[in-house]
Amino acid sequence: MKKLILLSLIVIGFSFSANSQEIADNALGLRLAGGNGFGTEVSYQRALGGNNRLELDLGWRSGNDFDGFKLIGLYQWVWAIEGDFNWYAGLGGGLGSYDNDRNDNNSETFAVAAGNIGIEYNFDIPLLISLDFRPELGFGNFNDDVNFDIALGVRYQF
Repeated sequence: MKKLILLSLIVIGFSFSANSQEIADNALGLRLAGGNGFGTEVSYQRALGGNNRLELDLGWRSGNDFDGFKLIGLYQWVWAIEGDFNWYAGLGGGLGSYDNDRNDNNSETFAVAAGNIGIEYNFDIPLLISLDFRPELGFGNFNDDVNFDIALGVRYQF
């Protein structure tokens, strides 16, 4: 039974590597988020290998009574679907800071653990669009629950 499971994992692994698509060395753009996230983020992706990459996102938000920023880092695995479509999944975390002007300039730093799953389309020109889902688990008084973030990403590849 153990040999059958091992053989199955090897076959699945080879099928993913056979379908892997070359990803760009670098991509820079915007991630336009909704939900309980921090809104718009500047996003940078760096290829680490054949189908692995690092994504760094810096988001900020300000309002009448608050200002905040959040930096997220994600390690992602990318798999080809068909044609120029890929899907990806990743894990990571980040840090953020929040200033509340209502409570005597109360500020706080918080941490988040994040996951990521999405789909992307790689155009013939150096443009990449993506739609992803990123649940985040916050640690801190300001951000101490689970947030679900859905975003549209537009990136220039180089």
